[in-house]
Amino acid sequence: MGVGSVLEAQLETREVHGKAMGTSLHIVVTGDERELGSLIDRARHRVVQLEQRWSRFLPDSEISRCNELAGIPVDVSSDTRRLVNHAIFAWNETNCAYDPTVLDALVACGYDRPFDDLDRSDVVFDHDPQPAPGCAGIVVDDELQSVLLPPGVGFDPGGIGKGLAADLLVEELIDAGAAGALVNIGGDLRTAGRPALGDWTCEIAEVNVSNDPIATVALGDAGLATSTTRRRTWRQGGRERHHVIDPRVGEPVQTHAQLATVISGAAWWSEIVATQLLLSEPAEWDTVIRESAGLVIDHDGNAHILGTMKDHLR
Repeated sequence: MGVGSVLEAQLETREVHGKAMGTSLHIVVTGDERELGSLIDRARHRVVQLEQRWSRFLPDSEISRCNELAGIPVDVSSDTRRLVNHAIFAWNETNCAYDPTVLDALVACGYDRPFDDLDRSDVVFDHDPQPAPGCAGIVVDDELQSVLLPPGVGFDPGGIGKGLAADLLVEELIDAGAAGALVNIGGDLRTAGRPALGDWTCEIAEVNVSNDPIATVALGDAGLATSTTRRRTWRQGGRERHHVIDPRVGEPVQTHAQLATVISGAAWWSEIVATQLLLSEPAEWDTVIRESAGLVIDHDGNAHILGTMKDHLR
C-alpha cells in the first residue's frame, strides 16, 4: 500500500444537521478524527454568530440596526462590511438585476417575519409597489468600521447572506486544519478540500412536494446555489406570492423559470447568478451564466443545461 493509500484510509468524516438562518444546516468535515469534534463546534458557533449579525428578523442584529438608523453611519463588524460590499459589487456587476434593497417590497408583500411564522394561507397587506431604490447611496467605511444606508433604503441579506456564510465557514474550517469541508445552508452550498471518498456530490431536488432529485452534480472547490419561485410561497389577497422580487417593479418576479441552480467558485456568487437567471428572459440565460455552470427548469418542466454544467453532472 502506497503512502497516498494510507493517508486516504486515515481520513475520517464527521457531519451534523441542524437549523440556521431560518433554514436547514448541514456541515460535513473530513480530517483527523481527534480534531473533527472541535471543528464542527467551531463551525456551528460561527454560523450562529453570522446570523446574529446579519438577520433582518433579529432587532439587535447589525443589519437591523443599519435599517433602523438609515441615514446614520452604524458601527458594524468586518463580517457585515464584507457582506454589504459583496452585495454592492453584485448589484453593479449584474447591472442592478440583483438588488439587496428590496426589503420594503418583501415586507409589503407580506414577508415581514421569519418564514416559518407566516400565516401562508392568506397574508393581508395593502401596498403600492415601488421599484427598489438601489445601492448607489450605500457607504461602507472600513476606516470607521461602519455602514451607512441612505434614508428610505432597507437592506435584505437574503440568499447572499446564506451563500457568503457557507463560503466563510468552509474557508475557515480549511484554515483551521480540516482536510475537507462541505457547508449547506438552505441550498447555498460550498465545498473545499477532500471528501472521505470520491467527489463531493449534491442532489438538486425537483420543485414539487416529493422533492425528487432531478440531477446529481459533482463538485471540487466550488459553490452551488439554487433559487426557485416554488418554495417560500404564500398567498396575499388571493394571489400566490414568492420571495424572489423583481427590483424594477417591487413585486414577485413573473419568470420563465421555476428553478435555477448555479455552480461557480463561491456560494455567494452562485446565489447571485441563480437569482439573475430567474429574473432574465430565456434568450439571456447563456449570457447571464458566463463562465459558470447552470441548470434551469422552466415552467413546462424542461431542463436547460448552461455553461459548463455538463462537466458536473453525474
